Amino acid sequence: MKFLVVIPTFNEIENLRGIVSLVLQQADERGSVYGVEDLNILVVDDNSPDGTGALANELARGDSRVHVLHRTNKEGLGRAYIAGFNWALERDYDVICEMDADFSHDPKYLPDFWRLLKKHDVVIGSRYVEGGGVKNWGQVRKFISRGGSAYARAILGLKLRDLTGGYNAWRKEVLEAIDLTSVESEGYAFQIELKWLAWRRGFKIVETPIVFEDRTYGKSKMSKKIFLEAVFRVACMRIE
Repeated sequence: MKFLVVIPTFNEIENLRGIVSLVLQQADERGSVYGVEDLNILVVDDNSPDGTGALANELARGDSRVHVLHRTNKEGLGRAYIAGFNWALERDYDVICEMDADFSHDPKYLPDFWRLLKKHDVVIGSRYVEGGGVKNWGQVRKFISRGGSAYARAILGLKLRDLTGGYNAWRKEVLEAIDLTSVESEGYAFQIELKWLAWRRGFKIVETPIVFEDRTYGKSKMSKKIFLEAVFRVACMRIE
């Protein structure tokens, strides 16, 4: 299995070296057990003013498994992931995984993803199935996250528990079947839309528990705009 972890970054200089190291450590220690013959990382940096892009270049020079895609503007999470997905599909990776740079998505769960990908097309790292959860979140953020998934389930008719989460792995056939050029969502809405499109096309989707821990360094990218976009886009998805 040729596996790519896509890590979008904007001002993540305090986190990037550590997260890259831990992902590669999982590959070195356990990848061969699950048939992951070639695990690479793609850092998609949106011209971070704090020097994250330069650090990514340094990491790539030090390890051939690390790659960097520089973008000239900050266009949002959804655009960054789509750029990364297209980069991966052009290079024929079998599986593409989404992961945040801030340690909220713990690389220790990657072996669970690898195991489940043997029988499923999409694996969702889920905070809201048995064994999953969150740490260091306030009540407002918990409400927004759970409420977002509940709202999307009610509108779209999906049975998945964690529709807004961003720690997911996709077989290339899924992303090839989805018209990525038509996906315009960002933030929560982007994650919901991809899962919705995969489900509509009949792909096998499974949730595996993760514990999501809020970032220690840097600032969260969550905003009122992202929340409102999710509310609007989900309603649009139902009628498209």
